[in-house]
This record gives sequence, C-alpha cells and structure tokens, in this order.
Amino acid sequence: MICSPIYPLRAAAGSHFLRRCMSTNAPITKLQKNLLAVSSAFGAFFDPSRQDMIATLGETTGSIFLSRLRDDMLRDPVGRRILKERPVVNSKTIDITYLRSLPEGAFGKEYTKFLDMEKVTPDSRVKVQFIYDEELAYVMQRYRESHDFFHTLTNLPTNIEGELALKWFELVQTGLPMTFLSSMFGPLLLPSKERTRLFCKYVPWAIQCGSQSKLLMNVYYEECWNRNIDEMRKELGLYLLT
Repeated sequence: MICSPIYPLRAAAGSHFLRRCMSTNAPITKLQKNLLAVSSAFGAFFDPSRQDMIATLGETTGSIFLSRLRDDMLRDPVGRRILKERPVVNSKTIDITYLRSLPEGAFGKEYTKFLDMEKVTPDSRVKVQFIYDEELAYVMQRYRESHDFFHTLTNLPTNIEGELALKWFELVQTGLPMTFLSSMFGPLLLPSKERTRLFCKYVPWAIQCGSQSKLLMNVYYEECWNRNIDEMRKELGLYLLT
C-alpha cells in the first residue's frame, strides 16, 4: 500500500475542482481540462477505488483515441449498428430477473452471476461529463457500460491483478490513454511477488488475446443473452487464462 501525507490534500483538491467543473453546464476550457487530467491522474493513482477520478482521467485524455475507436466501430457492421441505435445498459433496459432465469452457460446468466458476485448493478458506471462530441461521448459511455461484459467474457476476477490484466487487454484493443496509465502505474500498487506474477502470467495473455480477438466494442451484448458463452468466446477469438 502506498501511503503519502500529501495524498489527502491532493484528493481533496481534485475532488473540489471536479465538483466545481461538474456543477456548470458550460463546456470546460482547455486549461480546465488539463488541470482536471492532472488532478484526476493523481487521485486515481493514490486511490484506485475513486471511480470518479478514473472516469475523469479517461474523458480528459482520450479524445483522439476515442475518434479512432469510433472509426474502428464504423468499419464493422455490428459496430455501425451500435453507433446508430445507441443501446444503453442500465436496470431499466435490462431485465435482470429474466437473465437470472436463463440456463447455466448462457451469456446473460453468466453476466448476472458476475454482477451478484461483485455486488454491482448495471447502473454502477459513472456518466460521461466532459466529452462534448455527442458520438464520442456515447463511445466512452458504451465502453464503460461494457466493462462488466468484458469481465464476464474473459472470466477475469475484480482483484487488482484481474483489473490490471483487463486494462492491458483494453489497452491493446482500444489504445485509450487511461488504460495505458492504469497498465503502467497500477502495478506499482502491487507487492513484488504479485507484480511479478502480473507481468509473467497476466500481461502476456492480455497482449496476445487482446490483439487476436475481435474488438469487444463491436459486440451487441443485448442480443447475446441466450447465447452459450463458450461459443461466443470461440467466435470472438477469446481464450481464457489458465
């Protein structure tokens, strides 16, 4: 664990600035955006549980890369349809009770098992605040809302090692700066033994699997609830870490 006497000041300052920027409907200036990026980077590094800081970091550093990700989606017929129809993931659009009733091995069933195990809901993801291009804002929101789908498909745990492995996977697939920063600096939070295991076991899997599999942003998950999850993995080119 990293302990720093100046962390509370950094976190407090970052939180105050973040709240102030979110309190107005006016777009933030370039200077404010840069300040948000720096303050959220500090906050996310010293407290990885701060989802608001991680989300802000992603929004303030990812415009160019979001455009590339959008273009990757446009080149795929399913991705184009997702961008056109803009499905959203929340408790109003997903019938969790129905998904729990599906047979074992169905993607929807496995997804709800993950939600129940981690005690999260489809409403757990932070809303986009600082991206003012409507289409790119949707790409970022879809990326966030698909995070639990990624966990379900890759079968990665939500401990630090599992989250970092998924960030490496997402880095290969999306190139988003936030995933790069998490991949580079997140391992510093691990003890030496776990850090070695991360780079010897998880990272090689993430790089190979992420590069050879289909872009997971181009999966219309809402149409896959009844599909067998192993068949989905095979079709997507995913293989599980053993």
